[in-house]
Amino acid sequence: MPVKSPFEKKPMNINPRKLAGILAASLALLATLPLAAQKKVVKTEDDLPRFNYPISGTATALLQSDDATFNAFADKVKTDIDSVLNDYDIQDHATMRDLLNVRLSLQLLAGDDKASLATLDQIRDLEDKPDAKLISGLRTRAMIAARSSGGQSSGPAFEQAFAKAYAASLDPLPWAIVGNRIKESKSSAEIMSPSLVLGSVQAGIEPALAKAHQLSNDLAWSLIGDRVALKQILPLKAPTLAVLTKDVADHNVQKPDIWEAREVTLTRTDKLTPVNVAIWDSGSDLALFSGRDYTVASPAPGADPHDIAFDLKGFPTHGYLIPLDADQQKQFPGMVAELKGFSDLQLSIDSPEATDLKHKLSTLSPAEVPAFIEQLEFFSIYSHGTHVAGIAARGNPAIRLAVGRITFDWHNVPLAPSEELSRRAAEDSKAYVDWFRANHIRVVNMSWGGGPQDDEEALEKNGMGKDAADRKAIAKKLFAIERDGLYEAIKSAPDILFICAAGNADSNSGFNEMIPSSFKLPNLLTVGAVDQAGDEASFTSYGDTVLVDANGYQVESTLPGGYKVRFSGTSMASPNTVNLAAKLLALDPKLTPEQVIHLIVAGATASEDGRRHNIDEKRSVELLHQQQHASM
Repeated sequence: MPVKSPFEKKPMNINPRKLAGILAASLALLATLPLAAQKKVVKTEDDLPRFNYPISGTATALLQSDDATFNAFADKVKTDIDSVLNDYDIQDHATMRDLLNVRLSLQLLAGDDKASLATLDQIRDLEDKPDAKLISGLRTRAMIAARSSGGQSSGPAFEQAFAKAYAASLDPLPWAIVGNRIKESKSSAEIMSPSLVLGSVQAGIEPALAKAHQLSNDLAWSLIGDRVALKQILPLKAPTLAVLTKDVADHNVQKPDIWEAREVTLTRTDKLTPVNVAIWDSGSDLALFSGRDYTVASPAPGADPHDIAFDLKGFPTHGYLIPLDADQQKQFPGMVAELKGFSDLQLSIDSPEATDLKHKLSTLSPAEVPAFIEQLEFFSIYSHGTHVAGIAARGNPAIRLAVGRITFDWHNVPLAPSEELSRRAAEDSKAYVDWFRANHIRVVNMSWGGGPQDDEEALEKNGMGKDAADRKAIAKKLFAIERDGLYEAIKSAPDILFICAAGNADSNSGFNEMIPSSFKLPNLLTVGAVDQAGDEASFTSYGDTVLVDANGYQVESTLPGGYKVRFSGTSMASPNTVNLAAKLLALDPKLTPEQVIHLIVAGATASEDGRRHNIDEKRSVELLHQQQHASM
């Protein structure tokens, strides 16, 4: 499954390429369970209906249009949102929050404060994570309170009233629980601007609209959120940022790090057996792991001795890293600084890189944003596999790294989906796994994933399909080809342990049919992300396939060329678990995948609420030693 399109596989780390997502997340306008009766049971996201919105002109023009013009569009959206919430029995909380996020946005645009407050109450009840439940909707409530107290929605008095209400709601919150989310909100507020909102529309929505002259519900509904951003959120940027900055300064006590005490560092005196580990990802700079890289004993003529790779269209290629042209080689050091700047902003670190990034973002015009997003996408992908490899290899001289390189698509308009591409991707999944098996790979890391919704988006951006319902049917067929190919490939290698990332959508991977994280196989382990203190990450997905959690928050590792940067995501949690699995196999190569999974799960510590099961390397190694002694 080497191509991102039609099945848009995505690296599972929080990275700058998700700029549009960061902007959307910064709105924090979520909603909740309706009171009306529901009829049709929804078991997966695919069971929900699709809608179409004909639009004349551009999305940018509509977004900036007068109230009467935009309200005519918004009324159509409201009718469809209400129909879904009234007629469908949706048990998935994340999906309900997403749907009612649109309803809340519509209520805010209509100035219906009473309905907005009711929706905010309901979303708090639907939040599953403790930090989200505490912080949910506070900025919106403060905005409504300020509007109600003074009867105005702009001006100095309104901004002062908003800041006072917002600060009062944040101040009593337990920083140990909500601190990460507050810092993430501050980071989003710092980079958010009208140019970035409009530029994100140009990058993500205009290409689809230009081809079909209509938008699917996902893209149309995101336009509703963009309208709220321009009309209500951005005018309050200065007081919002002032409140968040002060709150961080007043409370920013570093959370304790539980991971160092759990770490096992192996040495050559531990009687280790070399263990072959494949990083099935965007490519890894194996030159950084000299002496710990895997080399095929007798490679075939023209074959790579360290890796297997396929290009964007699924054809065999060479090299354990994406090749850079001359311009990209010159750009890369600067992009590393920008990646570090994003990381520092998320942690509220006032670094030169963060300052430079904020300045650059403030000077971008809307027309410059699409190219900026695409460039960040490319270099984030280019860096991803090496960062993952560095985490997997830490503290283990016995690891032997190999590469299964996927060429992920970094373009704003991805490669056009087709059955030919999907079938080739399924064949490539088998080829990857066959290579892993032939080269005695014991553990494979998969920090990526995707679902049928990604296919629908790729189809729409390429102007394919008659309408949203037609794209849903096409996507379902194409996705099934790739899903089944990947499932059968993993299943065919029972002696290999595959470890994958849960996803970063703060949702149930099973409901969204994300692969591979929704798979249930005895040789597959899915991992969620927690922070340095072992608390659930704001972004991590979950579900009954997620058996353990590992550090996925601002994890430092290496990039191509040896640069050190912190990334966040379940992409980082997965190789932290691979790190443990490889150490267990280095200590006892006779272990089967099922036995390794058992040691990892049995050694993990569960949280009081049962939502998290944080890995513990020392405890799992201890259980292995107990098992070995018992068999003597």
